[in-house]
Amino acid sequence: MMVDQPEPDLARAARLLASPSRALMLKALCDGRPLAVTDLARVADVSVPTASVHLGQLAEAGLVRAERSGRNRYFHLAGPDVAAALEALAVIAPPDPTPVTTLRTHSRHSALRRSRTCYDHLAGSLGVALMYAFLDQGLLQREEGALASRSRADQPGSYGKQASYQLTPEGTERFAAFGIDVDGMTRGRRPIVRYCVDWSERRHHLAGALGAALAERYFHLGWLRYGVSPRVVHLTDTGKGGVMDTFAIEVLN
Repeated sequence: MMVDQPEPDLARAARLLASPSRALMLKALCDGRPLAVTDLARVADVSVPTASVHLGQLAEAGLVRAERSGRNRYFHLAGPDVAAALEALAVIAPPDPTPVTTLRTHSRHSALRRSRTCYDHLAGSLGVALMYAFLDQGLLQREEGALASRSRADQPGSYGKQASYQLTPEGTERFAAFGIDVDGMTRGRRPIVRYCVDWSERRHHLAGALGAALAERYFHLGWLRYGVSPRVVHLTDTGKGGVMDTFAIEVLN
């Protein structure tokens, strides 16, 4: 006997995100790295016991997962779909009304828009620049009928709900030469190429197994380093040269 699956409880998800403290914790976890309860309490500006209660609620709803290392508990997002949902929500969310009054806050906001992680792949102007450079070079291509026109999709804010991308034979060859296990991706459950709508650029950045593998490779080669603030990453001088030499992409990041 087939049992009907219950419909998603959007109201419950909305209630969880309605708490500024929980929202701040989830945004910090979009860094992709597990964070301790004490770190998340500091991010949300609450006590450790209060943070534990919030994280318990998020875990019960399946948005985060906990793991223990010694005496410490660490939390991470339940998966890339949670990060993608948060990124999509950020696209339609109203701007934070809190005025930027310090140089530190201004610098952090600028850094987030320039280059950040979206769970396990790159976002911000850097992630978008790489995505569209791969399209220009024929390493990725839009599936036929995905968008009415190329020029329309390239305009900020015109990201096209029906967009879909795929890896080309040339892309398979180039990424494999760069050290990406493309064959292994085809055997995995995760789609090779997906996209997120970037909340700061209003355009697409590369997600999926390929986006994650590229970010991991960049870190391994020393092309990227983490910043002081959660999610912020910086392209190193080595990375700028590597992106130019390997993919002929000039990034002024």
